[in-house]
Formats: sequence, C-alpha cells, structure tokens
Amino acid sequence: MFERVSVPTPFQVGPVNAYLAGRTVVDPGPDSERAWATLVEALSARNLAPEDLKQVVVTHPHPDHFGLAARLRQAGARVVASAEAASVLSDFPARLDYEQQYFRAFFVRCGMAEDTAATVTDLPEAFVHYAPSVTVDHTVSDGDTVAVDDRRLDVVSLAGHAVGELGFAFEAEGERVAVVGDQVLADITPNPFLQPPPESGGDRPRVLPTFNDSLARLREAGYDRLLPGHREPIADPTARIDETLAAHEERTEAVAALVDGPTTPVDVMEGLFEDLAVTEHFSGMSEAVGHLDVLEAEGRVTVRQDGGLRLYEPAAE
Repeated sequence: MFERVSVPTPFQVGPVNAYLAGRTVVDPGPDSERAWATLVEALSARNLAPEDLKQVVVTHPHPDHFGLAARLRQAGARVVASAEAASVLSDFPARLDYEQQYFRAFFVRCGMAEDTAATVTDLPEAFVHYAPSVTVDHTVSDGDTVAVDDRRLDVVSLAGHAVGELGFAFEAEGERVAVVGDQVLADITPNPFLQPPPESGGDRPRVLPTFNDSLARLREAGYDRLLPGHREPIADPTARIDETLAAHEERTEAVAALVDGPTTPVDVMEGLFEDLAVTEHFSGMSEAVGHLDVLEAEGRVTVRQDGGLRLYEPAAE
C-alpha cells in the first residue's frame, strides 16, 4: 500500500522514511531544500505535485518527521496527528523553550553542572529551523481510522518514544502491516528521550517504562511487517521487538549495578558512557534516568532529594 521514500535529514540518524499512498504522505521529513526536492521528485515520479496531496499524516512531533508538513499544508493538504502531538506542532518554538527551561533545572538536580546543563539544553535550538510550526486540521487517537483513498488505516497508540506518537495499521496482500514511526527500528535500539510534564508543575512522564509496555503490546498485536521511520522495513516484528526489550533489560541491569549507594543520574550516565561528548548528554541522561525510572517502578531503587540533588539508592530488602 505504501511506498517508501528515503528523505535526507541533517541529523545523525540519517534519512527519514516518508511513506506515500495515493494522495497521502506519512512523515514527509524535515523542512530543508534537500528534503523538499527529494519529496517533490518522488511525487513527480507518480505524476503528482505537492498541490495534489490531500493529507499529511504525522506519527510524532520530531523535526525529522514533520518539518515539511507546513509547506504541504500551505499547498492544500490537511494535517493529521494526535491531539498531544498537535499541541507541540502548533507552536514548536514555545514547546522547545518549555523543554529547555524544565530540563535545565532538572539536570542540575540530577548532578549536572549548571553551565553544562545550559549548554545541553541550548543545543536543540538548531532544530527549530527544520521544524516550522503547523496547525493540525484533524486529530485522531487509538481506535480511530484514517481514510487513504478507498482504504482505511487503524490508528494505534505508541506511547513512550515521543509525545503523542501514533502507528497506522492496515492489511495488504494477506499481511498485517503497521507504520510505526520510531517505536521500532530494524538495527537501532530507540532511546526514548526524556519528556517534561504535559503541564507546568505536573509529573514528569516515565517514558522508558511506558515505552517498554507499549513495545510489549505491539508485540502481542502480531503484525507481519513493520514500516519504521528510519532504515529498512522489519520483516519479523516479534523477533525485533524481543531484541529491543532484551537490550533495554540488559541496560537496566547495568544501571542497577551502578547504584551501590547514593547515586545521581549523572553518576549513572558517566558510568554507562565514558567521555561522552556534551552534544550527546541529553541522550545519555535519557538513558540514565529512563532506566532508573524502570528500577524505581520495579521497587528496586528508592529516590530522595538531598541538598538539591536527586539521589537513588538500592531499595531495602
């Protein structure tokens, strides 16, 4: 049903997969001239122009996936995403500012030096150039359907990797297939980035425990093939999800071994990754805090605030 178009990005992950079916595109790619030229060329090969597209479906609000949605909406397409993603897409700079303010303070509480925390949280400002804000015309959620020509996609919630991430499932040639964004990737273990509270003053989402639960549900759904946001299609979803969950479990055990007394998340990050470049500190902290969240949820560690620091300790047996 969908044809994959490899759209270039300026990000370390490499090209993003856009998917074309009829007059619908899923995840058109970042807002850059190279990405636009690639997408226009792919449309032209199908005797289409951007003005012919009827809808842009966004799996999740990361710049490499939604950036061109604004151009395509200006050309006449409607934009479809979850309500949670829509709130991010409608004012991406404001969302980024909120995340920066929250994580600057949060990382200091986690044991990071203030100047380092400022540097780490300022780095994503470069993403804004590739992600112009866009209005979502139609919101969908788990259990809804999205029409693509004379077919319908079933909307599936894929929580954990990103705010309001959705998958889109369908049957094709006797197979059950799903477009899954970055929830499952063929040869990369996705790192769910930390997310701030949905509203200021609320609770921070525990993204890795949620992500693991979401992967387990996706496994139980029994898809025959997955269409991911990057790299090759996944021909054996069960095996790949099992590999991903096993990698997460192995990393969780490594983190548990590092918590042998009062331990900050920065201590854990440094124990996992030696000489980590500051450009990778957000990913590193997402790993460290994510696995600490898993251990806390399992009752294996406790957390307390002491002198402005967030400290983890092994739970009493």
